[in-house]
Amino acid sequence: MATNLAIDDELIIQAQKLCGLKTKKDTVTLALRELISRRKQEEILNLFGSIDYSTDYDHKKHRNRA
Repeated sequence: MATNLAIDDELIIQAQKLCGLKTKKDTVTLALRELISRRKQEEILNLFGSIDYSTDYDHKKHRNRA
């Protein structure tokens, strides 16, 4: 899908140099992937402390070792 975006050229140039990328498309694609990944990680971090675990659960009991 072709899309026209007005992106600050200086930001693109800095990002390309920092990441060693040759094209604006590769730079924007990487930036979007990293943004999505970071936001998903933040969602996972927000779960900490919100899940109740059973204090008498024995995780070692369910291990299958031959």
